[in-house]
Amino acid sequence: MLERPTAGVRPLALTALRHPTVSRLLADHRVLLADLLDGLGSPLHIVLPEIFEENVAALRRAFAEAGATADLLFAKKANKADCYATSAAALGVGIDVASTPELVKALAGGVPGHRIGVSGPEKDDTLHALAVQHGCLVAVDSVSELRRLAATARGARRRAAVLLRTRTAGQPRSRFGLSAAERATAVGLCGELRDHIGLLGFSFHLNGYSTAERATAADEMIEHCLDARRRGSLSAEVVDIGGGLPVRYVEPRLWDAFLEQNGPAHYHAGKDFKDFYPYGGQPAAQAVREIMAHPVDGGESLSAKAGRHGIRFLAEPGRALLDQAGFTLYRVQQVDDRRDADGYAIVTVAGSSFSLSEQWFNSDYLPDPLLLSAQPAADEPFPACVAGSTCLESDLVTWRKIGFPRPVRRGDHLVYLNTAGYQMDSNESPFHDAALPLKAVLRLGDGGAPPRWRLDGAR
Repeated sequence: MLERPTAGVRPLALTALRHPTVSRLLADHRVLLADLLDGLGSPLHIVLPEIFEENVAALRRAFAEAGATADLLFAKKANKADCYATSAAALGVGIDVASTPELVKALAGGVPGHRIGVSGPEKDDTLHALAVQHGCLVAVDSVSELRRLAATARGARRRAAVLLRTRTAGQPRSRFGLSAAERATAVGLCGELRDHIGLLGFSFHLNGYSTAERATAADEMIEHCLDARRRGSLSAEVVDIGGGLPVRYVEPRLWDAFLEQNGPAHYHAGKDFKDFYPYGGQPAAQAVREIMAHPVDGGESLSAKAGRHGIRFLAEPGRALLDQAGFTLYRVQQVDDRRDADGYAIVTVAGSSFSLSEQWFNSDYLPDPLLLSAQPAADEPFPACVAGSTCLESDLVTWRKIGFPRPVRRGDHLVYLNTAGYQMDSNESPFHDAALPLKAVLRLGDGGAPPRWRLDGAR
């Protein structure tokens, strides 16, 4: 018998966490999921708005328990599904948008303009005009944009509500936001243009998930509000802390073990990734509590300082509100068993890596996919990576070698859990004239009734 080659390293386990609703769907309604995949095509995104709604309640509770006054704006860019905007409207949650189509969808979903924040650098005149007409809160990124927005508001005989997006001391070279000198100029302009511009406060953009850095940046914005008040902008009372709230995809102990052992041998073709999302990080609600409790000014908490000065927060969570609120199904199209030659197999699915968007960041989506198969479990894992069905050498849905519990067969289904946050459609493409994947909205029925489903966007 041939020995397995040295390339056949033992796959590292990264078992994905599952919300109880997801567990029920996978345990009790596999036939429904299989029928949806067969009928609607592979890949298929399953979106679960009731979990989104739970996440809204959890983050609201975290801010309240921290003693902070805060409103949530769901970051629309994190997922294009209409159902989340509809849920946001029903719960009184706002939406953060960065394009005219996103703003139109937010309004169509029932979110009123005064609960919509408009971000993004150097927004075009069409987006400005629509935002002004509907009373949206516009995060201005430059002095030139502020002048353009004022001209738009003047022409519409309206007053635009504005945040000034400002570079932080920790990330002064960010491509987003105003420098200190530009901020001073912009605050002065807001005073000169007060008939058409209302300065409500300040926002910032940060890369990364450091709660201490986000709290420090928020404290800077509080000081900017106080300075603007001294200069006559008495309505400067809002600090937008942005998004960047982490999500826990796997247990921290598994994540730590993975980081210790991970290397190129665990990936197809020895791929060497340099950076990953922190899949074993802290939950979003815990991050909120840490940010709000962060000591500033010699020991006072951030939330206490904000309360003392009448400052309210905005937060723009995307991934955090979508945590566990969706998953993605692929149908297995072919299995190339290379275990004797290479130590692992290549599973080809119907679809492509464009529908699992972590590779946009030159990274891999690491939580283990689930294998839905009628075959019994095997005595040893079946190591395999997962490839898309395009003609691109780089089209790997999962570069990492997964230790499947049984051999993967043509016709089996793979489930990628917790994909609603950025994975589903940030990088989707109709390459090869393929149709874009559909989204099926599922809600569990009451009293043991079967789940109800519909296509997202259907009325």
